[in-house]
Amino acid sequence: MGKSLFIAEKPSVAREFAKALKYNMKNRDGYMESEEAVVTWCVGHLVTMSYPEVYDEKYKRWSLETIPFIPTEFKYEVIDSVKKQFGIVSGLLNREDVETIYVCTDSGREGEYIYRLVEQQAGVSGKDRKRVWIDSQTEEEILRGIREAKDLSAYDNLSHAAYLRAKEDYLMGINFSRALTLKYSYSIKNYLNTDKAVVSVGRVMTCVLGMVVNREREIREFVKIPFYRILMKADIAGHECSLEWKAVEGSKFYQSPKIYKDNGFLEEKDADDFLAFLQEEPEEPPLVEKIERKKETKNPPLLYNLAELQNDCSKLFKISPDETLRIAQELYEKKLTTYPRTDARVLSTAVAKEIGKNIRGLQSFQPTAAFAEKILKEERFKGIAKTRYVNDKQITDHYAIIPTGQGLAALNGLHPTSARVYEIIVRRFLSIFYPAAVYQKITLTAKCKGETFVSGFKVQAEQGYLEVSQNSFARKKAEEYTERESADEEQQESSFDVSFMEALGALKKGAPFDKKALEKKEGETSPPKRYNSGTMILTMENAGQFIEDEELRAQIKGSGIGTSATRAEILKKLVHIKYLELNKKTQIITPTLLGEMIYEVVAGAVKPLLDPRLTASWEKGLTLVASGEITEEEYMGKLDDFVTRRTNIVKQMTNQGALFHRFQYASQFYKSVKKEKR
Repeated sequence: MGKSLFIAEKPSVAREFAKALKYNMKNRDGYMESEEAVVTWCVGHLVTMSYPEVYDEKYKRWSLETIPFIPTEFKYEVIDSVKKQFGIVSGLLNREDVETIYVCTDSGREGEYIYRLVEQQAGVSGKDRKRVWIDSQTEEEILRGIREAKDLSAYDNLSHAAYLRAKEDYLMGINFSRALTLKYSYSIKNYLNTDKAVVSVGRVMTCVLGMVVNREREIREFVKIPFYRILMKADIAGHECSLEWKAVEGSKFYQSPKIYKDNGFLEEKDADDFLAFLQEEPEEPPLVEKIERKKETKNPPLLYNLAELQNDCSKLFKISPDETLRIAQELYEKKLTTYPRTDARVLSTAVAKEIGKNIRGLQSFQPTAAFAEKILKEERFKGIAKTRYVNDKQITDHYAIIPTGQGLAALNGLHPTSARVYEIIVRRFLSIFYPAAVYQKITLTAKCKGETFVSGFKVQAEQGYLEVSQNSFARKKAEEYTERESADEEQQESSFDVSFMEALGALKKGAPFDKKALEKKEGETSPPKRYNSGTMILTMENAGQFIEDEELRAQIKGSGIGTSATRAEILKKLVHIKYLELNKKTQIITPTLLGEMIYEVVAGAVKPLLDPRLTASWEKGLTLVASGEITEEEYMGKLDDFVTRRTNIVKQMTNQGALFHRFQYASQFYKSVKKEKR
């Protein structure tokens, strides 16, 4: 009987498979072997696409005459640094006694691509090939994946999408980078007084650069509008509070052009005159016009996907998306959490049925042990499948990132930041088994001299899931900070104790209360916020927000810019090539002068590359290829046309002179700019 060969993406994963198989494995050079099976590994990519000069030596020299470069057949080669391991893997794949190949690379598009390239380059044929698709590296999940492995051909469409993604990046990168460099590098290096300037262009990278530059320009061009609010200080049942004037229907300023929104005067004099009117004799006490009572519930947030985790880690720990992904991968490899490169924020029905195992394991995690015990004791996990936290339709490759409940012994060896990332994943997970937080809200509306004053008050009635979400390392108690930060400051309710809320609720319509003072408070409109590394990742994930057309927005729903596996690396590259700057302390992202100059070059030559809608639609196309809804040939045809047409347009451009003025304008916003050579 022939042997089974298990091929993983990296040595550490191969060792976990070897442990789970429980065969008497012996270590060899680049693999492990027993009487029943062989386990080997790649070290990431072993094979890559060949450079243009491999097709023909003439492509080595960059020239407008040799682009667009679009091969009819693409060439691939083994990466020099890993030739030895490729030779070992290739030999094992083709060994006569190997009957079945189990593909155990990462369960996603990139993992599929890594194996398919190796198989293609090794010339494998006549073998039974199975695909192992797993969500964590626990022993039981590995064994389940092997047991339920499907024929590799079931993943052919995913493979097609993977090849197309690589071809797309390759063709756009080579053709547009060469075309734009040949046309505009002299203008750039002359202005910056540098020896050389290469215009690096990428399908996703250039789009992200565009979003950062556009946001920076919105901030620069923003004109602050001052406004003046009128506040009433009052005493209600022995508690001081503030009510705000509103220009509602019935007010002398209702829908007046003198008012900003409905609560601020645009001119200070108008605010002063209005204040004088309210204070002139005879003064009137404010009267209660109405009391509105409302119960507000706040549900536990959905589970973490990679983008949400990267956003929260940027806020909480001031670490980059790239570092968050590294930590999430580390937690996954130590069996602590499930697969990190996921876009889903829910669980699958199958996982929900077995979720008690994960919770039981968390009884040994001290910071949240009491919560896990309570969930188990009250069997709160039993109805989870009927909630919004379980939805098979919202899952493509993998469900949300959750703790496995295993591998806790590895916690002691983790860096403190990694341990904290694990804690927030655990708390987010356990929160979904707790009820919503409940607030009692009261809105007081009062009248004074025919004008309306309003104030909102809120008290927490039931803590619900907030009991679980308080991190052990937090400096002060905070609710769901991610939601709170986005609230408009002016609309936030004041929090008071229960006794005050009861006194407030007892007020009757027409009842007077004590007015302490009237005052004017100056404010001003705020510009948009700069992206930080976390909000940038979320923006890339939700590219549909840039699309006004509802039908088109619906078409690309679920397709962002880049993928969960690549977004962090793209940001890292933009910083590395000095197109963007990342403040390590704040994680704020800003463009560099070079980055803004590249933006100008692309905007004048291949503007669609800066458009998130185009990039998201390409990503949607790859998703449709993976699901079998469009063919590989259809996608490649559109890609070929786009690259050919746009490259030929760039070749005809003669706008270099106009760019100088754009560079000059941008340079005023940057310090230490080298002046143009004279």
